Amino acid sequence: MNAHARVAASVVEAAETRISAYDWPALTTELDGFGCAVMQKLLSPEECRQIAGLYPQEQHFRSHIHMARHGFGKGEYRYFRYPLPDLLGGLRSALYPRLAEVANRWNERMGIALRYPGTHAAFLDQCHAAGQVRPTPLLLQYVPGDFNCLHQDLYGDLAFPLQVAVLLSEPGEDFSGGEFALTEQRPRMQSRVEVVPLRQGDAVAFAVHNRPVQGTKGNYRVNLRHGVSRLRSGMRHTVGIIFHDAK
Repeated sequence: MNAHARVAASVVEAAETRISAYDWPALTTELDGFGCAVMQKLLSPEECRQIAGLYPQEQHFRSHIHMARHGFGKGEYRYFRYPLPDLLGGLRSALYPRLAEVANRWNERMGIALRYPGTHAAFLDQCHAAGQVRPTPLLLQYVPGDFNCLHQDLYGDLAFPLQVAVLLSEPGEDFSGGEFALTEQRPRMQSRVEVVPLRQGDAVAFAVHNRPVQGTKGNYRVNLRHGVSRLRSGMRHTVGIIFHDAK
């Protein structure tokens, strides 16, 4: 694996301690039932401010995207470069094994042969062997009128089925509007919408593309997309932790 993608063991250990404090059976039940689950107060207000404060510092990022230019919505975001900030790199490595258990079970239920390795380092080795070498964690910034169209963060043939977004700003104080939403397209049924209420520092884990749903004749796949509604006032920052790298 690219050495820049490796995370110091002490950083990962600290992140694992933080992650292990959550009720993972309950979070797994939420993911299985609704395709998303909230981890309250994953980051402290100070950590949120520190990460959001990186946005104007070019040296941390590999690219800068203006959504309107690509038809993605209105707003902007930046992809981090390797090495990631310690906190984000540690969380990415620590969250992955918990979510890989869910992902492997989902693939089994959907009849997908692919299984994900137990560590994020091993998964990144697979990404890089497939030519996906560019880091995908990103920092998003919205101002009034900005929004993010419904989409899926795939980036290549090898895509991990879950990702995490952390709200860095405080609703009602830093901004209004800008709700995180998921849509779920179900076969021969109308789409279902899930609006996820988040406070500063809360994280939402959610399905990137597909998830299994139990039906009367066994499991079937539903297709999910996510986005952010129009910001009405203020400024909103979010950090996205995507586990696969990009081509």
